[in-house]
Amino acid sequence: MFIQTEETPNPSTLKFIPGVQVLKEGTVEFKDNVSARSSNLASLIFSINGVDRVFLATEFVSVTKSNEHNWEILKPLILTAIMDHYASGKEVIEKNHNNNTDHSKEEDTEVVKQIKELIDQRVRPAVAMDGGDISFCSFEDGVVTLQMKGACAGCPSSTATLKMGIENMLRHYIPEVVEVKAAEL
Repeated sequence: MFIQTEETPNPSTLKFIPGVQVLKEGTVEFKDNVSARSSNLASLIFSINGVDRVFLATEFVSVTKSNEHNWEILKPLILTAIMDHYASGKEVIEKNHNNNTDHSKEEDTEVVKQIKELIDQRVRPAVAMDGGDISFCSFEDGVVTLQMKGACAGCPSSTATLKMGIENMLRHYIPEVVEVKAAEL
C-alpha cells in the first residue's frame, strides 16, 4: 500500500491519503482516544504518543500532533498504523456509529437551506483539499456559526478563511447574512 502525505495550512496537521476509501460518506473527527473507540483506524493512530486529533473523510485521514512532537518521528509511525489497519481487514468505523454530516431538514428555513447549499458546493471541497471540513451549526440574527474540523480546527489561517472568504461569499449571495463566526469548542 502506498500512502501519500500532504502538508496542510495548519503546521500541526498532516493529511494522509491511503489511495483507498476511508469513509463511505461524510466525515468524523476524534479529539481523543476515548472518542475514537468507535473507530479501529483512529484508535490505532491514537495509540501513538503525540497525536492530538484524528479526522476521517471519504478519501483521507488528517492527523494533528501536539506541539512538543515533530513529524519526522510521528509520520512513519502513523503510516505504519494506517497500513496495519488496512492489512487487518477491519472496518474503519463500527457499524453503529453515525458520521458527522450535515443534512438538510424539512424545518430549515429557505435562508438556512441556501447557506448549507453554498457551504456544501463551494466551501467544503476547498476545505477538504486542505485536510479539513466545515459544518453548519446555526443561523441566528444574521450570524452564521460554522464548525471547523480536521486540519482547519486550530489552524492559524482559519479565521481569515472564515472572515474574508466564507463571510464575503455568503453575504454576496444571501443578503440576510451579516457575519460568519467559528463555533466555540
